[in-house]
Amino acid sequence: MLDTSVFWLRVAALLYVVGFAFSLVNLIRRQTAGFAFALGAFVVGVILHCVSLVDRAFAVSHFPADNFFETISVCGFLLGVLFLFAYFRYQFASLSLILFPLVFGLTLVGVMGTPVEGWGNVRVRGAWLAIHVMLIMAGYASILIAAAASVFYLVQEKMLKEKRVGQGWHGLSSATLPALMTLDTLLTRAMGLGFICITLGVLTGSAWAFIETGTSWITDPKIVISLITWAVYLALMYLRANAGWRGRKAALMTISLLVFSALTWVAHVGLKTTFPPAAR
Repeated sequence: MLDTSVFWLRVAALLYVVGFAFSLVNLIRRQTAGFAFALGAFVVGVILHCVSLVDRAFAVSHFPADNFFETISVCGFLLGVLFLFAYFRYQFASLSLILFPLVFGLTLVGVMGTPVEGWGNVRVRGAWLAIHVMLIMAGYASILIAAAASVFYLVQEKMLKEKRVGQGWHGLSSATLPALMTLDTLLTRAMGLGFICITLGVLTGSAWAFIETGTSWITDPKIVISLITWAVYLALMYLRANAGWRGRKAALMTISLLVFSALTWVAHVGLKTTFPPAAR
């Protein structure tokens, strides 16, 4: 029988998904439509998260922070409460772009403290892994396109500043390169698509690994590198959406993201040997 505290925590995580999705859309398209709905779902999620913690506390007769997963769950709940205080007291809505994903991520880790049944079908297992790989590959391809646009942006900017319009520079000229605005638009769209793919890839990969091996994968250095790369990506998207990081700053940070992505790729060489195939 499923522990009721686990049930309420899973429901809270599902409600946090609404805020998480809102943050993704806002960071990519800079649209605030749907915030009221996302905030409402988040409030209900925090309430059910509290119910889960109280239920667990009564079940074990002490504060539920006995292990890593329970502690992470408590941290997620406290961050949710602090955000609600900051929003209702100071109307600090933009903070949701960071805290909605963070609270969802912490709660998701907390949920993983309770094992689930293994794969019921080998084909579903293989299809899920294939979707994860395709999403990650699409994300990397988008980052490569964004990085290429960033390099051309820096080259074009340099030539325009030096007033070398129409003159060659290492085989290129400002006349043959797209305008700075066009390159910045390409960079923005490629980064947005890549962020969606990488985020969904991280989520599907985490779910696959959790079902496959439980929680042993969480401390794997390759996973840590992947999460750091995603965090850098999130920071870049936030700075572009809210701090006005466009042009040169965005181009340089995109190139640095490509370096992190390359490190993540190298770290995952031989990943197929990390997780043993499911029993047949």
